[in-house]
Amino acid sequence: MVQSFYGLLAAQEKTLNTARATDEAQHFLDLSKKLEAGGEVAHSDVIKAQIQANDAQRQLQDTKLAEQNARLALAVLLFPNFFQDFALVNDLSAPPALPAQSQVEQMAMTNNPELHAALSALMVANNEVTVARAGHLPTITVDMFYGIDANQFATEDRNGLRNLGYAGAATLNIPIFSWGATQSKVKQAELQRHQAQVELSAAQRQALADFQSFYAEAHTALGQIDTLRSSADLAAESLRLTNLRYQAGEATALEVVDAQNTLTLARNVYHDGEARYRLALANLQTLTGTF
Repeated sequence: MVQSFYGLLAAQEKTLNTARATDEAQHFLDLSKKLEAGGEVAHSDVIKAQIQANDAQRQLQDTKLAEQNARLALAVLLFPNFFQDFALVNDLSAPPALPAQSQVEQMAMTNNPELHAALSALMVANNEVTVARAGHLPTITVDMFYGIDANQFATEDRNGLRNLGYAGAATLNIPIFSWGATQSKVKQAELQRHQAQVELSAAQRQALADFQSFYAEAHTALGQIDTLRSSADLAAESLRLTNLRYQAGEATALEVVDAQNTLTLARNVYHDGEARYRLALANLQTLTGTF
């Protein structure tokens, strides 16, 4: 669910990025045509700009298709009618803070459902061993009966005698020899307890490994967001300067196209990084609960 949600948000942002890249490619095509008409650039620049504009249009169609598929994938999980229209609140640009590792580790020890299940299984296995060992001890059973002991349903018979009465019985069972059945039950319970201990140890090690992996992924993704944002801003500034240099005759059409592609890629990678951090947080919270 979380992956589908943020996958759709990232797809929407990529569509916007590609739409802006398409507009920039069309602007560059118009500019190159004007400069060619004034004799300032060669016709090869117009051809290069036309190819770039065509590629941008094709990429825009592909990103719109990817966004539509991502929307359908999320709608299938949310609504009985996956053609229902809906809108998402885009919170990619406001990533939540990542708590300190010691705090998150304490939450994982308290709220991990797998560890709780393993601990419960171990408790059950310990109780089963206790019950099996109790088979070596004597047992006493006491039964008490109260009611009507007569061939008619009445508190007194015709002679005035009471039909109501009570009786009791006690049974003492002293185990002397059971052909090894009791010891076999004890051994079986001890083996089950040992298995539960092994499973608990494995669950603890796996939970610790998952915690280290998920926390490192979230920490790395969060640390890269600022760098990715800076790269996108620098790519936008580079495109602006390259366009100015091209208009002044100091840059080639190839440089402009390269700057446009770099900007689109930087923006897409930036939004992928935002979605990556959100997904890493969701994976970490499967161990710790919501924070």
